[in-house]
Amino acid sequence: MLIDESELIPAPSHIIGPTWRRRKDGSWYLPEKTLGWEILNWMAAYLNQPSGPDAGKPFLPTLEQARFLLWWYAVDERGRFTYRKGVLRRLKGWGKDPLAAAMSLAELCGPVVFSRWDENGEPIGTARSAAWIQIAAVSQDQTRNTFTLFPAMASQKLREEYGLELNKTIIFAENGGMIEAVTASPLAMEGKRPTFVIKNETQWWLENNSGHEMANVIAGNVDKAAYGGCRVLSICNAHRPGENSDAEQDWESYQDVLAGNAVDTGLLYDALEAPADTPVSEIAELTEDPEAYEKALQKLREGIEIARGDAVWLDIETLVQSILDVRNDVTESRRKFLNQINAAEDSWIAPREWDACLDKDLRPLEPGDAITLGFDGSKGNDWTALVACRVEDGALFPIKVWNPEKYEGQIPREQVNATVEWCFGTYDVRAMRADVREFEAYIDKWSTKYGKKLKIKATPKHPIAFDMRGNQKQFTLDCERFEDAVIEGQIVHRGDPVLRQHILNAHRRPNNHGVAIGKASKDSSRKIDAAVCAVLAYGARQELLMSKHNRSRKAVIFR
Repeated sequence: MLIDESELIPAPSHIIGPTWRRRKDGSWYLPEKTLGWEILNWMAAYLNQPSGPDAGKPFLPTLEQARFLLWWYAVDERGRFTYRKGVLRRLKGWGKDPLAAAMSLAELCGPVVFSRWDENGEPIGTARSAAWIQIAAVSQDQTRNTFTLFPAMASQKLREEYGLELNKTIIFAENGGMIEAVTASPLAMEGKRPTFVIKNETQWWLENNSGHEMANVIAGNVDKAAYGGCRVLSICNAHRPGENSDAEQDWESYQDVLAGNAVDTGLLYDALEAPADTPVSEIAELTEDPEAYEKALQKLREGIEIARGDAVWLDIETLVQSILDVRNDVTESRRKFLNQINAAEDSWIAPREWDACLDKDLRPLEPGDAITLGFDGSKGNDWTALVACRVEDGALFPIKVWNPEKYEGQIPREQVNATVEWCFGTYDVRAMRADVREFEAYIDKWSTKYGKKLKIKATPKHPIAFDMRGNQKQFTLDCERFEDAVIEGQIVHRGDPVLRQHILNAHRRPNNHGVAIGKASKDSSRKIDAAVCAVLAYGARQELLMSKHNRSRKAVIFR
């Protein structure tokens, strides 16, 4: 519904929706009636912070997130929800996935349905009977960004009182409710009657990946829900114009409503951008005009501070350096970091993004530590690398990197074998993914010797062998999750220079499943082997955390 502007301070163009609006007396603009207050209290009582310095403590959304929840759960004089659909658009790293996970658990068990009015005329909520929550994405793998958070967020109190059963892609509650991951399989969704749908990363919902058809089916299911019983929330970054993504269509629909060209049917569109005049490419050269450079830089800082909202964990100076990095496309920087609607880039991870994950005080890898391993081997054309990811905290440790030029053009294969065997003897290796190309015999040997000790398999058929050519879909997912984890500070490292170089050498390589990584060109001398291994190791850790073998672990930091 459109905002009543008469009692509000005029909104600048970069504030879209009610969350950041204020009344003329300076107070926050909040809905008159909402179930949100009760839901916020429920979240604090039953949910945990999934990561960061407050991991394990009661889940407390930021004030910005809390205000959004108050609006999302606003009700009218009949107790019906004000909004049927919503779009939450924020910059990368803002915390959309944790908020989506918290909302999903609240929809499963919390007081999200209007029950009655109390003696003060305030709405009282109750739990929904047989709630059916869907977390949708154009690939089922992408939904795991949210599902990996559930084990850490669901408190013991929540599990016990509501009888939660947590699985990789579905969660059941004793009251008959469930949370499920759904994919770009429109026929499988046709005719279903969910009670709440989260559309994840809708800037990537395109016609060629069934995103449009998926969105149409969800819209039909929402429209069929009796008494407005089903609502859908899209979470996204700024979209790329011209791709006709679902996010772009939502934006255009909202613009039509604002222009009076369409009827407002209850869309909550909420976005926070940097002001349009925030400089990026317009910043003068320091050597040419130091004063203008400093003024523009300060304005960029101010723009970032506005765009990040209450996401204070996003360091402004780090984002400034990422934006100014010449490897990063200007329009793509505006899209990701300023939440402005712009275009694409080729490089995978920027230097400042990787350097922001550096922890000089990080505990070194110690004997007995639970780890996952990533391996990429070569006979001599490329480097060979072995990288570990500590299960406890997601820390990355290169075990060994072999440059064939240091070994007369040939990788010392027996030395590689000895190093792998040393790892299994020294650490608690829970999983290993090894690209089979050029090291098949050794990988078979490792599988025979250590396969039964591993908690999860690299693939359904092999305990260690992971052919990246045959498992392109999984590797692409791992690349995307790795990139997101870097941007959001969920990966830590000790600053190994080779790993850093290989990470920064990697380029984005789109395919039918998403965006993977590759060298700048087939014949490029800029190697990425350690980066590939880091992706394999981190991906194995993420799969381990979602597996049944991790349910009893109590000291794991979910990053």
